[in-house]
Amino acid sequence: MNQLDNFEILSASILGALILATALIWGLKFSPKQAEELKLRMKTWWYIFIFLLGGLMLPSPSFAICTGLISFLALKEYLSLIPTRRADRRVLLWAYLAIPIQYYFVQTGWYGMSIVFIPVWMFILLPIRMILIGETSGFLKALSELHWGLMINVFAISHILMLATLKFPSFTDHKALILFLIVATEMNDVFQYVSGKLFGKHKIIPKVSPNKTWEGFLGGVILTSTLFYFVGPYMTPLNHNYSLALGVCLAVAGFFGDLSISALKRDIGVKDSGNLLPGHGGLLDRIDSLCFTALIYFHFIHYFAV
Repeated sequence: MNQLDNFEILSASILGALILATALIWGLKFSPKQAEELKLRMKTWWYIFIFLLGGLMLPSPSFAICTGLISFLALKEYLSLIPTRRADRRVLLWAYLAIPIQYYFVQTGWYGMSIVFIPVWMFILLPIRMILIGETSGFLKALSELHWGLMINVFAISHILMLATLKFPSFTDHKALILFLIVATEMNDVFQYVSGKLFGKHKIIPKVSPNKTWEGFLGGVILTSTLFYFVGPYMTPLNHNYSLALGVCLAVAGFFGDLSISALKRDIGVKDSGNLLPGHGGLLDRIDSLCFTALIYFHFIHYFAV
């Protein structure tokens, strides 16, 4: 199989799966409420696919704009959920300004700055700005919430774009590399859900997510690692064994990424993070696993393949 064709093959496979799922939803009989919800979900999946594919197929800066927009909307959604102090409004401006700066470093291939700007420089600059305001009440809570928000919504998501800047000895299909991360993350969620529904009996962390089971978790790990073992060598520069190891790591990371946002929502007392994606809830509800898997995926490949 020619590596230069892998992105087209993967894109066509996703398109075929969407067409098949859409046909099944319209052809099978569901209750009116179920049918309406499923059609709404599929409609949103089509929009996501078109948005993602368009960003990848257009010239290089377009995908940086797409991922930057995702970070902006996710951070905006996150900040609308957490309680913020009136005194921190100017600090929030600094947080939003961090998005174009981070994506500039990533897009230009400045790895040294893109990897430390938010974990180090924003870690220093945010408390400085808060100190200058002079409000000490709620200082630690506000600072930790804001920096964690930048880490998951901007730093982590920017690692998707970072994949496009990696240089390998013989692998050149960066579009397939990026698309496979997103597809594998979503498939891991599906594998865990289906395994849990079919075999789930033992709750794993009921206080955080009562529907998560050990059977669903293990099923997701087994199926995702199997997917990586057979498909990973074509979509990434890794061999079968490294692909298998990455599949296990990604499955575990995706599971806990999902649970982290679930814990956040339970702490705040909301069911969905928003209503940006009809049928799916908010953007954070859709990228919760990706916030963790993007980090693992990038650094695993960066270490073992570059």
